This record gives sequence, C-alpha cells and structure tokens, in this order.
Amino acid sequence: MEKKIFTIILLIFLSSCGYEAIHSKKNAINYNFSIKEINFSGDRYVNLKIKEKLNNYISNKKDKDFILKISTTSNKVISSKNISGNATSYKNTITVNVETLMNNKIKKSFKIVESFNYNNDSNKINLKKYEKEIIRNLSETAASNIIFKLSKIQ
Repeated sequence: MEKKIFTIILLIFLSSCGYEAIHSKKNAINYNFSIKEINFSGDRYVNLKIKEKLNNYISNKKDKDFILKISTTSNKVISSKNISGNATSYKNTITVNVETLMNNKIKKSFKIVESFNYNNDSNKINLKKYEKEIIRNLSETAASNIIFKLSKIQ
C-alpha cells in the first residue's frame, strides 16, 4: 500500500516538472536572430538533419537576419585493425563550414567538427544502422553549435 501511495505522489510531482525542448518553436523566440535563407552543399543526410534543427529560426524577423551558406562533409575512417588486417574500430567525422551573411556582407565564418569512435560489429546490417544513428546525432550536435554561435554574433 505504501508503494502505491509513494508512486502516485511521485507521478504527481514529476508530471509537471516543466521540461521543454531547448530548440522548440516556443524557445526560438528567446534568441535574437532569424535566418532569412539557407544554402546547403555537401552531404545530403547531414544537411537534412541540420535543416530540421534550423527550421525553427527561419522567418522570425529579428534584429539580426542571417543568410547561411553551409557546406558539410561526412567521413568514415578505420581507427584500428587486428592482426589479420580486419577493422576493429572506426571513427566517423562530420565537418560543417558555415558562412554567415548579414546585409549581403560576410559577417562571420566558422567551422564545426564533430567525431565519434565506435567498435566494429560482425552484423553489417546493425553496423549500418548504428552508423546512420551516429551521423544523425553528430549532425544534431553540429546544428546546436550553429545555433549557439549564431546567437553570439554581434
């Protein structure tokens, strides 16, 4: 009986904890910039994930209105091999070059590099799924860094 009461009280307190996604449309109002236009080149999948994150900041009409030129690359290299020459671990790296324009003048350019090391898997289907998840996570982290850097531009 005590466990049920404790569980009910715990659920009541945790149900209104105030959690909100950091980059939701509601929180996009708190940033002092907007994105007028985004031009992408490079890795298509990385570009799509970055665009998903940046869509909340398009056409909000703030004090700082940016045009972004984003160039991305994704690279997978073998980190280590065993004695027989088979790969045992990999390193996946994405590089994002961002050029910000404001009033048709280059305001700032910066480069974001995100990487992740992981072990090889004998099941190649699971390895491909895991690699896709890694690239998605690295892309979302890079997008968060872009948003942070754009908010700091004077």
